[in-house]
Amino acid sequence: MSPLNIVLLVVWAISALAVVILVLMHSGKGTGVSDMIASSLYNSSAASGVWEKNLDRLTVIASVVFVVTILIFVITFPQGTF
Repeated sequence: MSPLNIVLLVVWAISALAVVILVLMHSGKGTGVSDMIASSLYNSSAASGVWEKNLDRLTVIASVVFVVTILIFVITFPQGTF
């Protein structure tokens, strides 16, 4: 495995973890896991639009990085070896 693939693997793992965490931080529409976690971080009545917009942006950025690393992996991963 080349050094590029090792770096991509690390970036991919970090972005995957970030996507999971950021999605769970979104405020839910009802009562669920995200509502239980988010209610401990901030009061749902005091949630600002700026916080939600920034959280949305970070989630989109993390998911784009995740998809781009997978596409680069498809192109650069050595074929026929394990």
